[in-house]
Amino acid sequence: MSSHDSTDEKAVATHGIEPASAYSVAVPAGHGEVKGKGKMEKEVYNAELYAAIAEANINPWSMTSLHLYFSIFVAFCCACANGYDGSLMTSIIDMPAFQDVFHTGKDGIQVSVIFSLYTVGAMVGAPVAAVVSDKYGRKKSMAFGSCIIITGMIVISTAMTVPQFVVGRFILGLGIAVMTVAAPAYAVEIAPPHWRGRCTGFYNCGWFGGSIPATIVTFGTNNIQSPYAWRIPLILQGLACVIVLCSVFFIPESPRYLVANDREEEALAFLVKYHGNGDPNSRLVLLEIEEMREGIKLDGIDKTWWDYRPFALTHSGRWRITQVLMISIFGQFSGNGLGYFNTKIFEQLGVQTVPERLGYNILNQVLSCIGALTAVCFTDIMPRRKVLVFGTFACAVTLAINSGLTAALEKQGFGQEGVVVTDMSYAKGALAWYFLFNIVFSFTYTPLQGVIPTEALETTTRAKGLALSGFIVNAMGFINQFAGPIALKNIGYKYIYVFVGWDLVETLLWWLFCVESQGRTLEQLEWVYNQANPVKASLKVDKVVIADDGHVVEKIVKE
Repeated sequence: MSSHDSTDEKAVATHGIEPASAYSVAVPAGHGEVKGKGKMEKEVYNAELYAAIAEANINPWSMTSLHLYFSIFVAFCCACANGYDGSLMTSIIDMPAFQDVFHTGKDGIQVSVIFSLYTVGAMVGAPVAAVVSDKYGRKKSMAFGSCIIITGMIVISTAMTVPQFVVGRFILGLGIAVMTVAAPAYAVEIAPPHWRGRCTGFYNCGWFGGSIPATIVTFGTNNIQSPYAWRIPLILQGLACVIVLCSVFFIPESPRYLVANDREEEALAFLVKYHGNGDPNSRLVLLEIEEMREGIKLDGIDKTWWDYRPFALTHSGRWRITQVLMISIFGQFSGNGLGYFNTKIFEQLGVQTVPERLGYNILNQVLSCIGALTAVCFTDIMPRRKVLVFGTFACAVTLAINSGLTAALEKQGFGQEGVVVTDMSYAKGALAWYFLFNIVFSFTYTPLQGVIPTEALETTTRAKGLALSGFIVNAMGFINQFAGPIALKNIGYKYIYVFVGWDLVETLLWWLFCVESQGRTLEQLEWVYNQANPVKASLKVDKVVIADDGHVVEKIVKE
């Protein structure tokens, strides 16, 4: 008998569902077979969890649920702060008022330094972020990160020299590192299991909650004939942080953090209130607290700030960190890094005026947001593995068509001195496919960039793993932001070819190594990662018999 079977029987017995070993019903392969009047069978990833959720019946519009949504919104604001910066600089660099003060140009080394020092700060801050999150809790970490970002905002918005501007960018990166370690961990740890994907995916859509306002603000302030054209957008960078600072006093702490720090009574009170409709005997509450007791160690590595050994020395740890590294690298280096230089790309495709380029930048962010929010709505029912495999392949296809149309435009002589191109259909087509790429990428990656690493990591390694993820994400961001302006200056649109080929490699790697985490509790994933082949184990399903009232009446095993 596997360790999973033992755990399942213990959990089932604890929560009043007959253990699987007691069933003697042999079921042929198939889905949706009727077992009797008002009954049908269904395949699920976790029978006990499915049964508990069916009986939980959490009211999504109760005051406690609304308070839970508010708590997720606070985490969402942390992502807004990050997304705001992601679209801010690409617009500010294009402003004449900014160039009048700093004279950096729109590409080249100086621009690379300004963009990339933000990611350097985030890389430096990532290890500290893990310590703060594990020692002081997710709430205090979000507040601490907000304070650092507000400090950076003051430095950068008052800058008159490139060195001061660069220092401000570095401080902003430090603050973002702290916030983006604590916030996704908080979102995934407070969400009920069947809301986990949507809650964590919504958190990561905070990128657009920041990037869209940034593009709109810069579009409006571009008409100001003074340094306030770029100072005002920089000052507003602190707005999301002010919201976080004012809100953390009114939200609960993560129950998994509480269990990990020997505060089980507080954790149980949280689960009863937010996951159990106030019922201490709720099957979902009993299942969750029992799994937390078994899966979270009071002497775990979260108590030792330097201990990252489990990620390298254990089978489970290696597979877990593989998921984290893949989503961290692929989520930043699938072609989406080109978005830092949208205005330059639009200029290469024939969009000649600054207002037009800023307008297209707003359109691109809105379309990308629509793609991401559409995915969020289905995150809890869509298999993660299939979305990543097919979505990444679609990214390669859309970028390939975009670069092909751009090549055809170049052959017509576009961009060459003295050549006037009257047929701009290739340019319009290239723009359309670039927008489509961003929609596909956002649908595929934006929600899952928050979901995959938080689900792959268990409670006592979550902050460290997310810190490592943050370090990798920002390392890839550094490559994008430092190499991007230089590559676009030297080889232009041909830089896109790199991402076309790499996206095909990513597609293969997702198919080979992606562990499916949809439909399981965070603690049950421990069994998955302990199997010899976690990918195969993650696709294993249980069969249950469902009564006409929606309750699970039987768990079935094949003989």
